[in-house]
Amino acid sequence: MKLRKNFLIILILTLCLLLSVGTALAKPVTITFWHAMSGSRLGVLESIIESFNAAHPDLEVKPLFTGSYAETLTKYVTAYPTGTAPNIVQVYEVGTQTMIDSDAIIPVYKIPEMLGETWDWAQYVIPITHYYSVDGNLWSMPFNSSTAMLYYNKDIFKAAGLDPNKPPTTWKEMEEYGEKILASGVVDHVYSGGWPDWIFEQTLAYNDHLYADNDNGRTGLAKKVVFNDDFGYMVFDTWVRLHKKGIYIYGGVEYEANSAFNAGQIAMLIQSTSSLAGIIKASKFKVGTSFLPRFEGYPVGNSVIGGGSLWITKGQSDEELRGVWEFLKYLSREDIAIKWHKGTGYFPASSGALKTLLDEGWFSADQTYLTAFLQILAGRRDTAASTGVRLGPFVAMRDLFRAALEKAIAGELSPKDALDKAAEKMNALLKDYAELYGK
Repeated sequence: MKLRKNFLIILILTLCLLLSVGTALAKPVTITFWHAMSGSRLGVLESIIESFNAAHPDLEVKPLFTGSYAETLTKYVTAYPTGTAPNIVQVYEVGTQTMIDSDAIIPVYKIPEMLGETWDWAQYVIPITHYYSVDGNLWSMPFNSSTAMLYYNKDIFKAAGLDPNKPPTTWKEMEEYGEKILASGVVDHVYSGGWPDWIFEQTLAYNDHLYADNDNGRTGLAKKVVFNDDFGYMVFDTWVRLHKKGIYIYGGVEYEANSAFNAGQIAMLIQSTSSLAGIIKASKFKVGTSFLPRFEGYPVGNSVIGGGSLWITKGQSDEELRGVWEFLKYLSREDIAIKWHKGTGYFPASSGALKTLLDEGWFSADQTYLTAFLQILAGRRDTAASTGVRLGPFVAMRDLFRAALEKAIAGELSPKDALDKAAEKMNALLKDYAELYGK
């Protein structure tokens, strides 16, 4: 009897030990995350993911840099049908309509209910949610939202006899300032920019001008572009003319022009707000920021959302989806959103994070970080043009715009012919897309 009792005790202790060892050795749920963050942004992202993993030992987010925004989107679209897509993918705003039509994702607004939770979607900054919403419901998670703004070198302004606290506010002033800076001999070229296709879209929206029909593709799939009109020609011709005068120098596709600005080779840069932290760190001069220049005499619109958001792949397990949701909630925490903003220049996506930054005096200490917020919150939000463009074949359309600009500044085509030919090719893409996805 005593022997049997001892045996039972040993058996129970052994089972408990095995259970505890099994629990200790249990692998955390893996959440794969494809992204396009590089440069200074990459370090900030990795730090945030490391802190999440440390706080959630039962989960492990595994980030993977998958190239540029365009490369990441292409890889995802290719991977999904083969079952090799990640749990989360970062997609730039240009891919929004593609993701909506892909049938590959779970709209993010549905996830809390699927998991028996509730979530306050009203906490996010309105221009961001407006861009990524369909019928008032958010389809992707706000993460790295940005807009474009004007950066300028205050030291060069002083050397050229310009007031360093009065940057240009119109394209007419951009030309006037440019002529004075060139005449001073301080630099050989005055300004450049990144993402020329996006800056063209921003310029249209900033002057409340549509890019495509059907309200920029927001009330239905767009059938044609409408930017090749008198206003669009004027914008395009202005850039080409300033290039011929030596004021503007073409800066390439994405962030290539940043190096010239950081080195003091140009006086001004039109670029994403996401470059702000990196520019301030790399520049050995006083950096100023200001709103985008406008064309005088035209309607006032708004700068629009750029950057990217996070999309959730359909078909993952319940435990993976719960892990994904925990990570998304973590990114929405005020302290994490603030860390992301301070480390990159991207908007903190929530109103709470914005208030905390204001309360602690962050924007007072360095007003360069405040510029983009003021710009996007000061404009109108009640028109399709000021909400942003959403097109299916948008990635390829941007390539066509850049090619047109390159041909125009090289003198291969007149500005009007270059823009018209690009529009013609874009309309063919829109037609093909509508035939595939139209209802």
